[in-house]
Amino acid sequence: MTHHDDNCLFCKIIQGKIPSYSLVETEKSFSFLDIGPLSEGHALVIPKYHGAKLHDIPDDYLTDTLIVAKKIAKALGATDYNILQNNGRIAHQLVDHVHFHIIPKPKESEGLVMEWDAKATNHEELKKLHAVVKSKLVQA
Repeated sequence: MTHHDDNCLFCKIIQGKIPSYSLVETEKSFSFLDIGPLSEGHALVIPKYHGAKLHDIPDDYLTDTLIVAKKIAKALGATDYNILQNNGRIAHQLVDHVHFHIIPKPKESEGLVMEWDAKATNHEELKKLHAVVKSKLVQA
């Protein structure tokens, strides 16, 4: 692994220093079953590049990670599932290494349960925000 953190739980799992129920391993990704699952088959896919947040990970690692997530979702045979990725503590990220959860949703009461508190749209404010974000995308 070219970019890792010796103190990171997931980097230790990738290096085999901590055992895991590994599923798929590629040159750029590692996946394993979650030991605290929300439903049967709940798995994690992590890039073999240490970074705390999504924007810290090179695009080729992210591409590979999502391809692995797709393979796992298909292998689980789940008709319905969530793919979840959190960035930062207030966004519920517990391990500071980018990771994607594949969480099968076999029935309404199992898997990821969440409320989506949608806000009313102020179209003038949305138009302003759109212009700001678009201008920053050009610079990126």
